[in-house]
Parts: sequence; structure tokens; C-alpha cells
Amino acid sequence: MTNLEIADHLEEGHRAQIATYNSDGSIHLVPMAYVIYEDRVTLWTDPGSRKVNNLRADPRLTCLVELGEDFRSFRAVQLVGTGSLITDFEASRKVGEALFSRTMGTLSDDIRAYVASLAADRVGVAVQPSVVVSWDHRKLDDVRPDQIGT
Repeated sequence: MTNLEIADHLEEGHRAQIATYNSDGSIHLVPMAYVIYEDRVTLWTDPGSRKVNNLRADPRLTCLVELGEDFRSFRAVQLVGTGSLITDFEASRKVGEALFSRTMGTLSDDIRAYVASLAADRVGVAVQPSVVVSWDHRKLDDVRPDQIGT
């Protein structure tokens, strides 16, 4: 995918698979809603969650956003890099508002107040990719699934 196609893909997606390292070296993998905040895929989560604790010990993560319902429409963007914690209350509130508005549209004052009430108990996680890998099966002309990787 081109850089523009990657940006469009990330705007279209709503859920990412987030992989971090557990203390024993195994992978912790969870699906997470995300938003594009300050040009980065950003999560909003509990500061005591396993993924956040893992990132505090080892900031490496991998993020995968996949779209498509069948082989011909599968496409994905994989971001390999680090997760940067956003702990400032005001920034946390902004991430929360961006996430809520992504699914709800314009936020009412009541929803903004609700998000603000959560912000002190949430952190953002901004994905800072060092490697971006993408694929788009819609670009494969006359290729069967059994031909991939041969």
C-alpha cells in the first residue's frame, strides 16, 4: 500500500490487535478500539491493564489493523514499534473524546463530562511505528489463495 492508502486504511478501521511482551517473554495479544490522535494510532485504556504494565517494562509492541471479509478483500496494516504512554489528564481527556466522537459523532456536553470523569483513570497509548508492513489482496489479479507464498 502507498502511504495514503495506509492512512486511509487506518482511518477506516476501528479495532486493532495489540501485542505486547509479558515478563516471561510470551505475547499478550488483545483487540482494542483505537483512534488516530496527533497522527498516531492511539488506544485509551486502564493504566493497570496488562498491556500497559507490559509497556512500562518493555515498550515494544505490534499493532495490526485488518479489514475485509474474504480472501479477495483482505487487507491489513501492521505497525511494529513502541507504545508511548499518555498520562497527562488533559491529553487523556482529548484521546477519550476523540475515541468517543469516532463512534458517536458530535459529543453532547453530558458525554464530554462522562469522558472527563473517566480521563483520570485512563491512559493513552500512542503507537510509534519503526516498521510498517501492509498488504492488500484487492490488488491481486487472478491469484488463488493456494498461490500465495509460492
